[in-house]
Amino acid sequence: MARVKGAMATRKRRKKVLKLAKGYWGAKSKHFKMAKEAVMKSGNYAYIGRRLKKRDFRKLWITRISAACKLNGMNYSSFMNGLKKAGVTLNRKMLSEIAINDAEGFTALTERAKAAL
Repeated sequence: MARVKGAMATRKRRKKVLKLAKGYWGAKSKHFKMAKEAVMKSGNYAYIGRRLKKRDFRKLWITRISAACKLNGMNYSSFMNGLKKAGVTLNRKMLSEIAINDAEGFTALTERAKAAL
């Protein structure tokens, strides 16, 4: 029986890594060893970035809600507490969209939160 070496699998693996490293500067896009390290590192950055993006957006939504609350004579924490007591279950993303696009609706929400406190 013929001896099987790993040539096809090795070539496939190397081509996959070099394809992921396309566009990298210098030898990182040409040499397998350097490309593999760069792809691994960029994968880690991408993984971390996906988590940081969630934090950043939540921070942005809270800032927007807080600014809209101040226009209605309330602070963020008491507004959120009032909404919770009033039984309004809107997430921060939707609240920030309401604050930007529908000022009257947000004012109604702040009145409801004030009444619940």
